[in-house]
Amino acid sequence: MMAAWLCWLIPITGALLIPLLAKVHRKMGSYGAVVICLLAALAAATLLPGAIAGQQVLSQVEWIPQFALKAGVLADPLSVFMANVVAWLSFLIAIYSLGYMHGERGVTRYFALFSLFVGGMLLLVLSDNLLQMFIGWEIVGICSYSLIGFWYQDDEEHWVGSPPDVCPPTHAGMKAFLFTKVGDIGMLVAIFIIYCFAGTFSFVELGQDTAWMEHLAQARLLVPAALFLFAGPVGKSAQFPLHEWLPEAMAGPTPASALIHAATMVKAGVYLVARMAPILLSSHEQGVVTFFAVVAWVGGFTAFMAATQAVVQRELKKVLAYSTISQLGYMFLALGVAGLAEDVTAGYVAAVSHLLSHAIFKACLFLAAGSVIHACHTRFMDGMGGLRRAMPITFASMLIAAFSLSGVPPLSGFWSKDAILHACLEAEQYALFGLAALTAGLTFFYSLRMIALTFLGPRYAQQDSAHPHEVHEAPPIMWVPSAILAAATGLLGLANPFLEDHFRAYFEPVYGLTAHGVPHHEGGAQIAVATSLAMLLLGGFAAWYVYIGRRVSLAQLRRRYRWLDFIRAFLWNRWYMNSLYYRLSRRLLAVSRIAYARLERGGMDQLQTQLAGKVTRASLATAEHLEGGVFDRLQSRLAGGLNRVSHSSYGRVELGVFDQAQRKAASGLTDMSRTVFRRLEMGIIDRLQRLLGRALVDAGQTYRKTQTGILSFNMLYVLLGFLILLLIFGGAILWRW
Repeated sequence: MMAAWLCWLIPITGALLIPLLAKVHRKMGSYGAVVICLLAALAAATLLPGAIAGQQVLSQVEWIPQFALKAGVLADPLSVFMANVVAWLSFLIAIYSLGYMHGERGVTRYFALFSLFVGGMLLLVLSDNLLQMFIGWEIVGICSYSLIGFWYQDDEEHWVGSPPDVCPPTHAGMKAFLFTKVGDIGMLVAIFIIYCFAGTFSFVELGQDTAWMEHLAQARLLVPAALFLFAGPVGKSAQFPLHEWLPEAMAGPTPASALIHAATMVKAGVYLVARMAPILLSSHEQGVVTFFAVVAWVGGFTAFMAATQAVVQRELKKVLAYSTISQLGYMFLALGVAGLAEDVTAGYVAAVSHLLSHAIFKACLFLAAGSVIHACHTRFMDGMGGLRRAMPITFASMLIAAFSLSGVPPLSGFWSKDAILHACLEAEQYALFGLAALTAGLTFFYSLRMIALTFLGPRYAQQDSAHPHEVHEAPPIMWVPSAILAAATGLLGLANPFLEDHFRAYFEPVYGLTAHGVPHHEGGAQIAVATSLAMLLLGGFAAWYVYIGRRVSLAQLRRRYRWLDFIRAFLWNRWYMNSLYYRLSRRLLAVSRIAYARLERGGMDQLQTQLAGKVTRASLATAEHLEGGVFDRLQSRLAGGLNRVSHSSYGRVELGVFDQAQRKAASGLTDMSRTVFRRLEMGIIDRLQRLLGRALVDAGQTYRKTQTGILSFNMLYVLLGFLILLLIFGGAILWRW
């Protein structure tokens, strides 16, 4: 069980070591990050035998005894499955990063954040309780913000979007941070509501005694608590209505995009719902059904909406970003219908299977896209074209991954997407089935469009006349990881029919998934396959007709059918949701400025000034009456009596006795002070002060070099302090172990 602790402690500790290694040699930090990711992946792999055997192993240590809180790791089929997906894909992406980030400024910062990101995600999936998982959740969020805004100088070459809707990296990072934090706040509220009623954060204890859900239902808080908890996954996994941050996240380096949008962060929301689903399904409260219905509809609508926006994008990585949002919607759709069907395991296994398929083929797509952008020096697909012969390995990798994304048999995406359609029929959710089927057709359309605009058609169009260059294949350190992922996609497709039965065998006994909901649907598998293939033909033919066969010009179609311009504008403007958010934010800022000027400055400040004036006048009047009228007369009388007494005692006592004693005491004190001054103050204290002063000046000069005034560096120092605390915490765990 030690491997489960090391799995997340190694990359978090490595994040502290990478800057130190880079001080020894600039390449040691980069290669050290790859070794750290490999060690984490090997630690995750050692957990596989127990998970395959269906074991659920829990290891805990004391954390906060005052609240009876324990820190722990939970190694069961779901967490071990996720840990291996995260660790091994992160290892391949780290290798790719060696080539992609070569020569970049801040490469040590990149690899340190990369390692911390991996450690935070592994902590998230292996934690045995909600509170510890939330710590990993926030580490991932901070690193995501930092990696998206990696090029914090906002050079124009790193912007995303097309004028006038452009977004620099720092703005993109802040947008991601704010959108995800909205969901995180709701999630934190839900966590503490659950703790107040259940008395524990532990997943195992929450599943063993579900009386807390009955108490929540009686207090009419079950549905609000469940939806607040779902707010975290909605933000982190970019689901409607908190999805607008993810397209702008393409401002970060492409390996970071692969890490965030393929293997790790965006899957965190799916993992949390999958983790809580068996616990919620153990209750038969009506609020649980409501929760799963919301999850299903949010996922289904998001999948369709994002797919429609992907069909008009010009930027290669933005197509993949909208595709990620859409495919995550598929996963939530599957988890949602799992709670509405008789065969709960069907939807659950479909979601987990699609998570694995998507992680592999989407990582491959992003890495291949990074190679293309790296070679062409442009992010726009209409500036590419004709790259098939110049970049044959990248083309083959991207084609396989795009076909898997589209659900072309026998690749892995076909089986997992077909399982999701089948799960919709099992739950008799026909509207969601239709929405998912339309999304499948749109997915094949924009995938073929992406391949055609990037690799087919005319040769690379926009050569830089000032700096002409020849497009060539990416170096092996970049194309080998994407080729491995493409091969894994094909192999997974061949093994998927067998894996689905194994997934069912692993998850059913461990989580106790049972019948729940509506009757079984006969013939669902055949209908799902037929519908999936029909939508593939429809979407594929449309894309071939327009972009590959070039049988018709889009400009001609838009001139002939004016309503196409309206649809394109609607999709290009992202259903006007992004504009709505910006308008709302501007209105809120305007309202805040008006409130500040009129309410705070015009109302409260004036009121405070008036009150202060009245209090001042009242105090002056009181002082004049009391001090001048009463206190002064009393003081005069007391002063007169004291003067008479002092004159009498002065002549007798002070002149006769005190003066002589004072002279002797003064003489002795003078001699003593001379001695103390020479020996103690000059001999010891002054020397010590000079030494201490020089030491403080030297320390200040050294520390002053670390204060650059740059916000990112200040955040990094805060993060390093947090990491030191985590390291102390991890050391305490290992010592207790």
